[in-house]
Amino acid sequence: MYPGATASRDDAAYVVVGAPLDISTTFRPGTRFGPERIRRFARTFDDYDRRTDLHFSDCLVHDEGDVHPWDDAEEYVEWVAGTLRDVVRDDAVPLLLGGEHTVTAAGVDAVSPDVFVCLDAHLDLRADYDGNEWSHATVTRRILDELGAEEAIILGARTGSPEEWTRAEAEDVTVVAPEDVAEFDFGDRLEDRSVYLSVDIDGADPGFAPGTGTPEPFGLAPREMRDVVRTVAPRADGFDVVEVNDRDDGQAASLGGKLLREFVLAHAAANGVAPE
Repeated sequence: MYPGATASRDDAAYVVVGAPLDISTTFRPGTRFGPERIRRFARTFDDYDRRTDLHFSDCLVHDEGDVHPWDDAEEYVEWVAGTLRDVVRDDAVPLLLGGEHTVTAAGVDAVSPDVFVCLDAHLDLRADYDGNEWSHATVTRRILDELGAEEAIILGARTGSPEEWTRAEAEDVTVVAPEDVAEFDFGDRLEDRSVYLSVDIDGADPGFAPGTGTPEPFGLAPREMRDVVRTVAPRADGFDVVEVNDRDDGQAASLGGKLLREFVLAHAAANGVAPE
């Protein structure tokens, strides 16, 4: 159980679901261990948050556990999407723990957002990777072209194929380089629109979060990621942390778990979720 996720399913305002899919990781596998490690390394965090004056355990979070994966990504993503649709139907916010980035398609499918906001080192705008249309490197393309998102805002991206950069020039994609994220202003682009926020942990510089499949240098600092989460969370209807693996001493999992808490606390404070 994610620490502090003490609410019953019936009372929950937020529901954690693990999706430990690990079949298309490009370089270093291990995302199957992501959900468990995020939960484990969140155990040291204090329950009380000074900034919001909230206790995480008062924010009505429930942990549903993991959806055990199998080797058909398309079927698995659809199954996880069904689980998350149940969460949305119950007027709760899904909090998805990956697993490879492929599973984000399940969260987006369940929420049906207008805007997809993503912290990521990679564009993930490929039509396929090595012939695999369900690779983790295709998820943002699928979200735009198949799942109906009107716009993708990718923060921290610093690598991609020529075809991906061409796709990124379209009007429905905004790419913000790592060095520009701290000063990026969403303006009114999130106002009165449904938003889904995805954190691919490799958006962080690997010096901060080495435990991920495809580490890419010159990335974001944790504070920059935290500030994006705090900005977007009040308007978001779904959230995930993906691409954490077991190839470090817990740095990536700790960062992922802390960003989940930042999301919940910012969302709860803005939307009056926690009891006074």
